[in-house]
Amino acid sequence: MGIRKLLQRAAGAFGYCLSDPVSAGEVRSLIQRLAPLDCGRPLVRIGNSRDGGYLLPDDLEGIRYCFSPGVNETVDFESQLADRGIQCFLADHSVNGPPIARQEFVFEKKFIGVVDRDPFMTMQSWKQRCLPSYAGELLLQMDIDGWEYEVILSTPPELLRQFRIIVVECHGLADLFERYAHRLYGACFDKLLTNFVVAHAHPNNCSGWLRRAGLTIPDVVEFTFYNRARVTRSAPQRLFPHPLDIDNCAGRPTLALPRCWYE
Repeated sequence: MGIRKLLQRAAGAFGYCLSDPVSAGEVRSLIQRLAPLDCGRPLVRIGNSRDGGYLLPDDLEGIRYCFSPGVNETVDFESQLADRGIQCFLADHSVNGPPIARQEFVFEKKFIGVVDRDPFMTMQSWKQRCLPSYAGELLLQMDIDGWEYEVILSTPPELLRQFRIIVVECHGLADLFERYAHRLYGACFDKLLTNFVVAHAHPNNCSGWLRRAGLTIPDVVEFTFYNRARVTRSAPQRLFPHPLDIDNCAGRPTLALPRCWYE
């Protein structure tokens, strides 16, 4: 048995994990694939002025339904969509319902996961239960505290392609130098980038960041993915933070998207 295996087993006996590190070049390659693009439409802010507000391409015309797993203390994002005539399907097993009731809201007390086993349901089964024969475009907004990677990887590509816009808060990105996390996150992002481009990225300043090998990696980033079928222009974004970006948490240091993510 090699010295690396011996060290890994010894660390495991004391509750620690020593994984194979990922090179700075591999991490840089991944984050550069996530560089936000000017897709030909201005961005608009949907939701409140703090946590729970997101920037989306101004291209909501014709979208009738939004799926929103993860229910927070506020549902301003979903409520503003409802004001535009968009029905919102919400799901979260940790709460008994959204903080406000609207006829446009349909809530299920379930977590979104990779299998249909109570209290979990998959994105595929959720969509089939809510809109079994609907083939039009959809909107997805997902903040599920780290489950986003497994959920995206387990969602059929044909269902993902139905979403015109996907807004997802990605957690644990400071672990990108760890081999397992890098492989999982990279597979998830590569799957999304097959049919989507990144239209916006905003670090959530509720959490910290990692600085290593000349790279700054925010631990939590809100990504807006835009379906390639809707893209009319593809030019690098260079202005960060965007004028509509607002810190998620007041009283904490502002965290703009680091330059290594877009240059």
